[in-house]
Amino acid sequence: MTAYDAVVLAGGAAKRLGGVDKPAVQVGGRALLDRVLAACAAAGTTVVVAPPRSTSRPVVWAREDPPGGGPLAALAAGVEALERAEALRARGEPVRERADAVRGQAADPLVLVLSADLPFLADSTVGLLLGALEAAGTPVDGALFTDAGGRDQPLVAVYRRSALRRGLDRLYAEHDGFTGLPLRLLTTGLALTRVSEPEDSRAAFDCDTWEDIAEARARIREHERVLDEWITAVKDELGLDLDVDTALLLDLARDAAHGVARPAAPLTTFLVGYAAARAGGGPEAVAEAGRKAVALAARWADEDRPDGDQARADRPAADRPAADQPDVDRPGQKPAAE
Repeated sequence: MTAYDAVVLAGGAAKRLGGVDKPAVQVGGRALLDRVLAACAAAGTTVVVAPPRSTSRPVVWAREDPPGGGPLAALAAGVEALERAEALRARGEPVRERADAVRGQAADPLVLVLSADLPFLADSTVGLLLGALEAAGTPVDGALFTDAGGRDQPLVAVYRRSALRRGLDRLYAEHDGFTGLPLRLLTTGLALTRVSEPEDSRAAFDCDTWEDIAEARARIREHERVLDEWITAVKDELGLDLDVDTALLLDLARDAAHGVARPAAPLTTFLVGYAAARAGGGPEAVAEAGRKAVALAARWADEDRPDGDQARADRPAADRPAADQPDVDRPGQKPAAE
């Protein structure tokens, strides 16, 4: 993926939510801010413009001046924080950020700009924006999402940092500051390419009211989404950065429940995870432990079928477990026929 930095605007009064700390409101057991941070986890430096709080990964904190000065003031504070972080790195001084993140080496870094209330934002959305800007070439200053209604979403966008700096400097000179200025004063002066929101992605859906929060919470519990949402929430809660084959584990749990006993499903999946951890962890270790347990569950279920032995005999040799396969010659051993 193309290298980029990120600025997440997480301030604001949240008046339509009664003044609550909106970035901390949970959807699917995860704070809205953490959901956004997960979507831009590949950023070299991530700046969050808000009062510091606990987050799922390290970030650089910044505040607009004055606090509550509006989105343009917050964006300016975020860009300035990125520039300070770059200067610190150039001098070899530490910057509080992900040590393993991708760092851009481009002369004109890209800046992903997001609001902190996007529950359905995903890394695929980030990839679409970066790809659109890369395809458009240097004459274009940025790429932004347009929602299903065709409305521009300047807080679901990626910009060239030089373009942001030029626009911010111009507006500051014209208005003697940023307080209360809307973002559109900046974006209307930029050459932007627009990316239509993919059907049913809801990536630009933001949570301004309690009705929006309720809709987001209901949506993630829909049948086709709930499992992925739950697994992601568990990994986030446990501090796990691991992609697993959920289909394999689900098949294993089904086979253990049906072929052995219902309680065998959670116990077996736990043991698979434990075995994978002892083998060093990682997707390959999970997959290997899962395959072994699936094969065991199949053998167990076969034994309970009247035709189980015949079914196993009819199975191609490559598909049978090692215990079912014919003896083979080993070094120092005579052939079985002798």
